[in-house]
Amino acid sequence: MSSPIWHPFTQHGLGEPIPLVTHGKGAALHTDDRRRIVDAISSWWVTTHGHGHPRIMAAIAEQAQRLDQIIFAGWTHQPAEDVALGLLAIMPPSLTRVFFSDSGSTSVEVALKMALGHFANRGEPRTHIVVMQHSYHGDTVGGMSVGARGVFSAAYAPLLFDVAVIPFPTAGHEQETLEALEAACRTQPAAFIVEPLVLGAGGMLMYGADTLRAMHAICARHGVLFIADEVMTGWGRTGTLLACEQAEIAPDILCLSKGLTGGSLPLAVTMASEDIYQSHWSTDRARMFFHSSSYTANPIACAAAVANLAIWRDEPVGERVSSLAARQAARLDRLAALPGVADARSLGTIAALDLEVPDAGYLSALAPRLLAQFRDADLLLRPLGNTLYVMPPYCIDDADLDRIYDALGEAVLQTQKSPGIQ
Repeated sequence: MSSPIWHPFTQHGLGEPIPLVTHGKGAALHTDDRRRIVDAISSWWVTTHGHGHPRIMAAIAEQAQRLDQIIFAGWTHQPAEDVALGLLAIMPPSLTRVFFSDSGSTSVEVALKMALGHFANRGEPRTHIVVMQHSYHGDTVGGMSVGARGVFSAAYAPLLFDVAVIPFPTAGHEQETLEALEAACRTQPAAFIVEPLVLGAGGMLMYGADTLRAMHAICARHGVLFIADEVMTGWGRTGTLLACEQAEIAPDILCLSKGLTGGSLPLAVTMASEDIYQSHWSTDRARMFFHSSSYTANPIACAAAVANLAIWRDEPVGERVSSLAARQAARLDRLAALPGVADARSLGTIAALDLEVPDAGYLSALAPRLLAQFRDADLLLRPLGNTLYVMPPYCIDDADLDRIYDALGEAVLQTQKSPGIQ
């Protein structure tokens, strides 16, 4: 009998193999048929320090013996307190409040509700959201509503709320984006939500820190809350702890997940400014912030986050990030010279390139063919349409990086030899 599991983003009707992973260590995963798979995308962008980091694993084991779960409405525990204090020590000082949830999508839902609740409690009629073209903010209803519309969300269109969309700031057209945001802000929206510097699922699209800074300034002039979705870009991915640092800005609301626990357990936070917290603070219970989940601030997940914060504090993580960024950039430069490669780009530990092929949308045959090719080469790489990207754990060594980039080069050459199979 086949497995009863229904996997995410998987069309089971195609009968593609689904390897069984038994364990992970460092930058590699191991399967039940004794294959060693290089994790070139950090298991969907979450694993920062590598699989099975001993400090994080020890913290999880110790906490599991002490307290596994407790309702977080009206109760607290030390790991959550330590996470909150640890975040306040390294995040922008204006972000004074920490709200826990359990995934990137829910951190975005929380951010949207905070923004709308903020203005509702102040009696201000700001009820809509501004978003950026090609963005992705999760697969919950709110996340889909503020993300790009397309095949991902078409079946659920009746559930989605309307948003104002500004164009992505492609090189040379940044002013169009800024003018569109200025016009949208004049309509008094509650918030603008953006992935800073890199749009992940939209194709690893990158734009400059100057543009991010200018967008933040426009929102500030119009009293529009600036929500930074750093679920993917946070924790060093773009070369700094937060992508917003490169623009020298602090958002009003910040979404963090993925690397918050080093990728070991699901946990998220939404950090907010004191003004947003105070707009919900009252003796009137009707003005409280109405959001929670059963596993909010799970103690074991929080213990993993405490260990991750200690790693950032005690170990040379910044040096590892800088080293990986340089090593990837050098390898990407070699690929950029190959025929059929367009827009080779990198930022921090994220590297990407586009294949010049016709009709290479997300549902083309190209990505599944490449996925199978990489899987057969014992690599976990997951193309986004015709976009190939690499986002490995910071501990990856040169030998494994060479394997990844050699496979990317082979994929480019094979695609050029057989351009009609898309």
